[in-house]
Amino acid sequence: MPPLVSILMPAYNAEAFIADTLKSAIAQTWENKEIIVVDDGSRDRTAEIANQFASQGVRVVSQKNQGAATARNKAFELSKGDYIQWLDADDLLSPDKIASQIKLIEATATRKTLFSGVCGHFRFRPDSADFAPSALCADLPPLEFLLRKIEQNLFMQTATWLVSRDLITAAGPWDTRLLSDDDGEYFCRVVRASDGIRFCPDAKVFYRVGSDGLSYIGSSNRKLEALFLSMELHIQYIRSMADTPRVREACLTYLQRHLFYFYPEMPAIVSRAQAIAADLGGKLDTPRLSWKYAWIQKLFGWPAAKRAQLHYNRFKASLINSADRRLATLERPKTKTASL
Repeated sequence: MPPLVSILMPAYNAEAFIADTLKSAIAQTWENKEIIVVDDGSRDRTAEIANQFASQGVRVVSQKNQGAATARNKAFELSKGDYIQWLDADDLLSPDKIASQIKLIEATATRKTLFSGVCGHFRFRPDSADFAPSALCADLPPLEFLLRKIEQNLFMQTATWLVSRDLITAAGPWDTRLLSDDDGEYFCRVVRASDGIRFCPDAKVFYRVGSDGLSYIGSSNRKLEALFLSMELHIQYIRSMADTPRVREACLTYLQRHLFYFYPEMPAIVSRAQAIAADLGGKLDTPRLSWKYAWIQKLFGWPAAKRAQLHYNRFKASLINSADRRLATLERPKTKTASL
């Protein structure tokens, strides 16, 4: 029997995009699949729209709002697949995504090999997605993958992976404490539990950016605390694999790059970061602002400069989203999701 693939989708207030996402899942050329949607207490028509695809094999389960990690754990509990395809409710899979990765399984000697792919970022026009490979887009041993990830501030998007049930069981469930970077921490464990990553350049994922606030951190203390917990766990996992000079230097780089999020409003976390840095044999410097905001910091202080940067980035993203949405509206008669 060909392996069964479970396509698992958490969904929250995703009425604008979930239909296209489900169509991309249904259109997978790999036929032996199941599609499970866990609606995490949406307040819009997410569940209603998802249920419209029931005749095409989509199973929808609703729960009270508990967060994406809990919804993903629920979806996995309900699944029966030999392999798991995680898929967020606003992203898209190319038709041969799963089939391309399944082809590699025949040449794989173990069920703990992890399969990756490539993602292209887009906002409202999938045809505009840019599939520029990063240093993670290669066959890599687990430690090298994780070091490249934190050294170069890279990530492999959630839907790019195809993961065996054996490997998911070994890695453990999604951490429901993490309101931000839950996917980064989860796949850090999955990578660590694997015996290596096989990269499939034909496995393409269309990753929608700027559509909602699920990955937005901003000034939320709860999300910032969760981000730092994820960082602490990343460092623990990587150092458990090796504690070489390169590993320690990579962890210091990782801490220094992200210190900006916590400085100076969260001194307790800054102190914890400095303590970790000292244990790594280093010290963290005061974060630096770009020239655009450094003058604000000198006149009005760090908090004002950070607020200015935050508001500017949000305003810029809003303008880009609006422009791309208008272009998508103009191009819609010429573009079909099936062309993906």
